[in-house]
Amino acid sequence: MKSKHTQARPATSPRGTHLMLRYAFIAATLACVVGAFAWTAGWFSQRLTPQRIVDGFEGMSGVHPGFRRNHAKGICVTGRFESNGAGAALSKASVFKAGVYPVMGRLSAPGSDPTEADERAMVRSFALSFSLPDGEQWRTAMNSAPIFAVRTPEALYEQLAASERDARTGRLNPLKMDAFLKKHPETRAFHSYIETHPPASGFDNATYYSINAFRFTDANGNARYVRWSVVPETPYEPVREDAARDADFLAHDLVSRLARWPIRWHLMISVAQPGDPVDDSTRLWPAERDRERVDAGTVVIDHAQSQIDGPCRNISFDPLILPAGIAPSSDPLLAARSSTYAVSFNRRTREEARFTAGRN
Repeated sequence: MKSKHTQARPATSPRGTHLMLRYAFIAATLACVVGAFAWTAGWFSQRLTPQRIVDGFEGMSGVHPGFRRNHAKGICVTGRFESNGAGAALSKASVFKAGVYPVMGRLSAPGSDPTEADERAMVRSFALSFSLPDGEQWRTAMNSAPIFAVRTPEALYEQLAASERDARTGRLNPLKMDAFLKKHPETRAFHSYIETHPPASGFDNATYYSINAFRFTDANGNARYVRWSVVPETPYEPVREDAARDADFLAHDLVSRLARWPIRWHLMISVAQPGDPVDDSTRLWPAERDRERVDAGTVVIDHAQSQIDGPCRNISFDPLILPAGIAPSSDPLLAARSSTYAVSFNRRTREEARFTAGRN
């Protein structure tokens, strides 16, 4: 695939719109943020396939050949994880043994349109792949909101349908979204969070959350459910009004900062206590879980590369690629991600292959 640097279209801020239209926009954004969580055996009828879910994401802004169907606009990053050994008390995973491990990742904004202006992004995302001893890998895909708007793959599919734009006007239908919100009151928590937590001014000063729970097993066989986050050393600041003048300010600012110094986040692990939900991504854990977090080490990013030909180009950040000592929970969204990620990956790589063959 050959592509020039993204040229984003200017966009109109959603401020001042009718409340329901704003909720429709938020929910449409979330439909992209949750990223292709759609299919796993037993969750859907035979008529609903991962291919149809990916079709739903494509329907939100059209097909952009060679790009990811979600988080189409992003930038590759590389660096290391400096493990301090504290995480070994919770998991036997090799990543938590004291040492330094290479990481490769991708910072992105939600959506299937690689030309979308950054000012429209209410959420930032950070995907990481840790290269570990003995050929193991740990991949994680995190968002800057700590919860999802929907709990199940079925609800996601309904949300995609409610977020579909009118073919003639290109606009969302607030009546469809109103019906979805009434059927799924659990989405209110996400709406409330987005309304009260402005997005960070850059990729570097946002906290990113695993959202889903995972099961950690230590060297003695003790199992605990956890969620994690990466917390920046750079102080949080809300997005600036003047950032809208640059449609690609997130990547531009990241590159500028990395030219001066590496960017660091602390990997913080929160442990569930009895009664904390481990299979519902729409519900936060009590605030004291964050106060009791374990600092397992530091993610250090020191280089950025174009997503067109950078190291993250041909990787799927499947969060079920896990080292021994980390296992998925029973969260239905988490269990549904792998097969739909694979469909998206296969589509874009086939498009790239056809493009390359056409040039030869």
